[in-house]
Amino acid sequence: MKGEGGRILIVDDDPDFVESVAAFLEAHGHEVVRARDGREGLELARRRPPDLVLMDVMMGERTEGFFAVQQLRREPALARVPVFIVSSLYQDVPGFRIRPDAAWTGHDEFLAKPLDLDLLLEKIAARLAPAPGSDPRPSVSDR
Repeated sequence: MKGEGGRILIVDDDPDFVESVAAFLEAHGHEVVRARDGREGLELARRRPPDLVLMDVMMGERTEGFFAVQQLRREPALARVPVFIVSSLYQDVPGFRIRPDAAWTGHDEFLAKPLDLDLLLEKIAARLAPAPGSDPRPSVSDR
């Protein structure tokens, strides 16, 4: 579904989580693209860069999401796409209490699961809002 919102890529290996969040975002006017793992997420992002990425951390590999975010940041066409890490990492892994370091991972937001959907919408709106003084109309390259 394409609405007035942005194009959001959800990268998560939990199909129930993906479908519930996707349905919520689509109901609020966003187009949602789904990926089951970091590799598929990178491939989809390269084909058509999203406006924002929701990235799980622990998928097939223990820290797969962190490395997928780092790869996104290395690619010029994707480096400025906002990335929200969405994870239950700190609840599910005893002894792994390192604060998510945006300088290392390159993420823009860290949101804990279970996800507060109202907070998610607020954060997405804040990231996708046009900068003050910018022209909200799409440029020729966006069409």
